[in-house]
Amino acid sequence: MDLGRTLNVLGHLSVGLSNQLDDSESQHVDYEDIDGNIHPSISHYPFIVLKTDSSNKLREEVINHHLKFTDFTSSMIEGGSVEQQQTTRETKEADLEYLGLCIFGDTEILRGLTKKFSLYK
Repeated sequence: MDLGRTLNVLGHLSVGLSNQLDDSESQHVDYEDIDGNIHPSISHYPFIVLKTDSSNKLREEVINHHLKFTDFTSSMIEGGSVEQQQTTRETKEADLEYLGLCIFGDTEILRGLTKKFSLYK
């Protein structure tokens, strides 16, 4: 994917996953620079971006572990939201191409699921 598409997918995933988190699960910090300017609502937790060719399998594992997640498929690219939803409804899950998957959960479980993946560069 080109950089613009990648950032678009990441934006959708971030907003989607944050919408699922309870207040007790997320921690946000306001950073302050030396001039007193506030840089608000930065996640306390790291946001690690990894790359894999087995996102379908990872998604299955995430579901089996009952982790919170959101995904973005190629059916969500063309047209507006209504058209994208229709395209997704008309596509079998096995035929969906996952462009991104965003997961929130226990660090050790996530490490176990993603240990073979490389950092996205």
